[in-house]
Amino acid sequence: MLFTDLKFFVFFSTVLLVYWNLGTNNARKWFLLAASYFFYGSWDWRFAVMLAVLSYGDYFFARRIGDSTDALIRKRYVTASVAMNLGVLGIFKYFNFFLSTGVKFATTLGFRLDQPTLAIILPVGVSFFTFQSLSYTIDVYRGEITAVRRPRDYMLFAAFFPQLVAGPIVRPKYFLPQLESSRVVDYLLVRQALVLFLLGFIKKACIADNVSPYVDAVFNSPLQYRNMAVVDGVWLYAVQIYCDFSGYSDMAIAVAAFMGYRLSPNFDSPYLASSLQNFWRRWHISLSTWIRDYIYLSLGGRSENRFITYRNILYTMLAGGLWHGASWTFVAWGGLHGLGQVTQQEFKRTRVSGWLPEGGLRRTLSWFLTIEFVCICWILFRAPNFSAALAIAARYLFLADGGSLPLPLPVRLTLLGPALLVLHFFFNRFRLAERFATAPSAVYWFGTGLIWAWAVSMLPLGNRPFIYFQF
Repeated sequence: MLFTDLKFFVFFSTVLLVYWNLGTNNARKWFLLAASYFFYGSWDWRFAVMLAVLSYGDYFFARRIGDSTDALIRKRYVTASVAMNLGVLGIFKYFNFFLSTGVKFATTLGFRLDQPTLAIILPVGVSFFTFQSLSYTIDVYRGEITAVRRPRDYMLFAAFFPQLVAGPIVRPKYFLPQLESSRVVDYLLVRQALVLFLLGFIKKACIADNVSPYVDAVFNSPLQYRNMAVVDGVWLYAVQIYCDFSGYSDMAIAVAAFMGYRLSPNFDSPYLASSLQNFWRRWHISLSTWIRDYIYLSLGGRSENRFITYRNILYTMLAGGLWHGASWTFVAWGGLHGLGQVTQQEFKRTRVSGWLPEGGLRRTLSWFLTIEFVCICWILFRAPNFSAALAIAARYLFLADGGSLPLPLPVRLTLLGPALLVLHFFFNRFRLAERFATAPSAVYWFGTGLIWAWAVSMLPLGNRPFIYFQF
């Protein structure tokens, strides 16, 4: 059930109608819990059963951690929670990957092994809800929050349907307090949520889904296309993945807001970043802060010895790459971002960084290098394997010889990226969405109607799954 599907609008309209007509907070929470499991079970009822088992397991472990003062017992229960969640993630997402890697490694050593595989169906959003559950038990263990007493409240936190399958990854200290009191209708919040949902819908359905066929064509057969067509394909993928994922996040935050709940922003104009560190403060914020708090800081974070700091950055980004997918291309993507951050930090220590004076030229150059590096890294993220990634990178960086096919509408597609970047800037600089949400009612509702009509006219023939559903 996609946010852009008609059946989701029917489902959510029904949920809203029932939810706001229930008289008590307890009744609303029970209803939302049932609706969340119905939503998740619409993909496969077995996924809902697995989610329930994991959720109750983490609720049980956290209660034992919170009720005990024995350090060893507390450590055993948090270890059990980590093992359970990472075990599920490892079996469903990484079993065949690690098995295949082991067989190939044995082959290089001269051993002949058959490669058995399991036909494992990847549960939608498993990477998101396992990390969310881990943050809960770890926070209880660290003493940052108290364990939830009611199983229903924790299971609703773990299964809250707006963000269940593709984030944002909700932190317990931010969401759980919202369950303690009944939500109220806030007219301004509803207007803001409608604008945000509309913006996310346009990003996903009108932009990402429409450029997707061109991206697929280039990445599936890069040697058949002209050099500039490959460059356009890489730029279009940068547009697609941002509009697809930030579009989902916008709609998830808006859907939660319609029910009175607040979720943290997940994107903040990442393509305006002037450094890789700044990019990761703006891109998939809920994941980048999660791996900072639970991986980077657990490794020791920033150290007086800069090489230890660089090691921690690399380990963290490698883990972030592996989180995205069971493939060495994702690991390499994360590692490349880690190396890029290390290089930038080391560059700042040298005198070379002082050749350009502070000002617009330096900021522009820093932004350009950052965005180009991000685009190059997207090649690894999107390419099916290393050979395809190298072929596309050679075409992108060096304009190496290739095929003769152009992309359809080459001028329009080439201008799409820069045009959207300009919009990216203006939406960030002047906070256009926030201003529109507070416009006079006549302007707001008339404008909303016009934008919805335009958005519907731009819909492609078929919806495509959100890219991050595979993670």
